[in-house]
Amino acid sequence: QVQLVESGGGLVQAGGSLRLSCAASGRTFSSYTMGWFRQAPGKGREFVAAIRWYDGYTDYADSVKGRFTVSRDNAKNTAYLQMNSLKPEDTAIYTCAANPKRIGTMMMTLYDYWGQGTQVTVSS
Repeated sequence: QVQLVESGGGLVQAGGSLRLSCAASGRTFSSYTMGWFRQAPGKGREFVAAIRWYDGYTDYADSVKGRFTVSRDNAKNTAYLQMNSLKPEDTAIYTCAANPKRIGTMMMTLYDYWGQGTQVTVSS
């Protein structure tokens, strides 16, 4: 049974930082892509960032490039999203997901497994 558990969300002032974690269990994720998505109030879910577990390739939404960094720790089976220079528009529920297909990073339909999400609130 695949399980993804996010942590690290919270309330932060604009300009601040947070690091989200996504602990994965239930199988070997060495061939997977781990993605981060977010959903703001009243909006649809959108792609934020992704990392291919097997080669470390990363991809980012334009809105977070230069501010967010995605990484993984193979030994801990955990993916991270370091978020710096946070803005009020970054306020959303952030969810990690696992994509077993060796293609694509941004499309939600590629991801078979999803966590429950963690709330990130950025105050102005």
